[in-house]
Amino acid sequence: MSTFRVLQFNMQFGQSWDGANPDHAPVNLDLTIAEIRSHDADIVLLQEVEQAQPGGVQPDPPPNYRLLCAALGGYDSFFSYPKADPRELPFGIGLAIFSKTPLRDTSRRNLPSPPIEFEFDGEKRTPTDRLLIGAKTTLAGRDVRIFNTHLLAFFMLESSGAEPAGQCELVLEQLRAAETATLIGGDFNVSRHESLMYQFAAAGYRTVQSAETTWRRRSYVLDHIFHNRPLRVVRHAVKPTPASDHHVLVAEFEFVDSLNCGE
Repeated sequence: MSTFRVLQFNMQFGQSWDGANPDHAPVNLDLTIAEIRSHDADIVLLQEVEQAQPGGVQPDPPPNYRLLCAALGGYDSFFSYPKADPRELPFGIGLAIFSKTPLRDTSRRNLPSPPIEFEFDGEKRTPTDRLLIGAKTTLAGRDVRIFNTHLLAFFMLESSGAEPAGQCELVLEQLRAAETATLIGGDFNVSRHESLMYQFAAAGYRTVQSAETTWRRRSYVLDHIFHNRPLRVVRHAVKPTPASDHHVLVAEFEFVDSLNCGE
């Protein structure tokens, strides 16, 4: 293996895309699975794996994750729900990492949300906490640290707080501590993605792309794969899919010290 492929996908709990009625499009997990399998990625990073249940109930085992595990039989995996909370709204929750190589040293970190108020269905609500998960694996004989996250969408709350700076800083703490090749994928929910890129660049990470929109509902680049210097992007693609309101982001990487240029 001289290169490896990473897939980043907010799967919106399997809800397909219907431009005429996006909030009530049918759930079609078979379509989600077909999309994931079509890319034959070595690492798969998924957000919104499950749909939040009334009262914050978190089914165990997670039903969509269980079906994904069965369909992706050649992969090792790690899944986590966010912190259970009865305030959870009926959207997507839960993060998963799938890997063709064994995962080890898995971790999860709670990302607290600020107590800002917003209105949902005529009621005043406050946001629930978000999550960062991680694991290590070995690719081409080299250790790689992998993270996956889904941050709070401040822009959807019409909050005076521009972006989730506190959550980003907790994520960056983990990334700064990395001592090996490291990447992080996720739905960062930052509408002004230039500010996000600046924060990550200061910590030694760059995104694989920032030019193409990754969300159908608004022209925002919400989904990213960031990587540090031991990794180089060989190629990448943003692929629209009928399996979600987010596009799929795929990137192929190689290790920098394996290059002839000695970069």
